Amino acid sequence: MDSRSGRAPAPATRRQLIADTALTLLAECGMRGLTHRAVDEAAGLPQGSTSNLARTRAALLETAVRRLAEREAAVLTPRELPGAPTQGAGTAPRPDDAVAAVAGAVSLALHRYLSRHRQLLIARYELALEATRRPELRAVYDRAGRAFREPMTAMLAAAGSAEPERHALSMVAWCDGVLFSCTAGQFHAAVPTRDALRTSCAELLDGMLRR
Repeated sequence: MDSRSGRAPAPATRRQLIADTALTLLAECGMRGLTHRAVDEAAGLPQGSTSNLARTRAALLETAVRRLAEREAAVLTPRELPGAPTQGAGTAPRPDDAVAAVAGAVSLALHRYLSRHRQLLIARYELALEATRRPELRAVYDRAGRAFREPMTAMLAAAGSAEPERHALSMVAWCDGVLFSCTAGQFHAAVPTRDALRTSCAELLDGMLRR
């Protein structure tokens, strides 16, 4: 039941509730803490609700990965990405402007992850490790990852990269490294400022895009 209204949530809402609760449990309790019963209890749903949606553990993990991808896609709105319509649309951006736009968008996304969405990051790391042991989950996880990698490739191509696929690998790896280091690694104690992230990102872009 919905604890606020006393009514059972609609199917779409219940699916999101179960998936969001699964992500929270992954972040707070790790993979061992994720069970169908634990999701029901944490979500305040009748016993068996999670099993009705995702009958197996594999199905529950896939549900969590898909919801993770949905929530991560919302960290930046489309209007905040380079290439969004602006008053000056219609003219190609100068190289300096294109680099600044990519650095601005990437740094904003990283800062929002680290300051607002740390639980999502921890849940992602749990799921990434589990995907190395479950081929069926690996496929779902990789499909979700393309939603980040492909826009990055497009942004770099628009910024003048001669090898956008290779440069996207470098940029995504850098982003992943910053997120992990500042969440679970040596730099977890403090969130870098957005200015610091933007400067570092611009330095990386300068090295990749300028000869």
